[in-house]
Amino acid sequence: MAMKDTIAQIRKENGLTQEEMARDLFVTRQAVSRWEMGETSPSIDMVKLICVKYSVPLERFFDMPMEYYCQSCSMPIPDPQLHGTEADGSESQSYCKYCYQSGDFTAKGVDMDEFIEATAQMEADALGVSREEAVSLMATLLPHLKRWSGGNQ
Repeated sequence: MAMKDTIAQIRKENGLTQEEMARDLFVTRQAVSRWEMGETSPSIDMVKLICVKYSVPLERFFDMPMEYYCQSCSMPIPDPQLHGTEADGSESQSYCKYCYQSGDFTAKGVDMDEFIEATAQMEADALGVSREEAVSLMATLLPHLKRWSGGNQ
């Protein structure tokens, strides 16, 4: 689904007019209209705001299913060698090898904020962004993942 369609769908799911969505996002109605017409696209920061404001996962803006991402750290795991392992040694379908081994999380006893703090620099280095941008991105992504949303395994 194209970004313009995703934005329109989110607006309609929330029962909003373009004017109401614009007010929620601190932009003009014309900006929302241009996004929905595909004339322009919102910045990544605006996409993150849309996700937070309307409680939708960032992945919804991309053509990749949630299963494509580690459900702990959000790292893409397209390669089976990147998958973690279950207690019986089988491949985990939900978690990467850095977060999950032998049926348990490698970072135990941490909450989401502590996890973000501990892994933000690695994320920043991997994405080529500042640490602050990585923290912001992770704070948007992680609440929608199984580990942090309460759907642990």
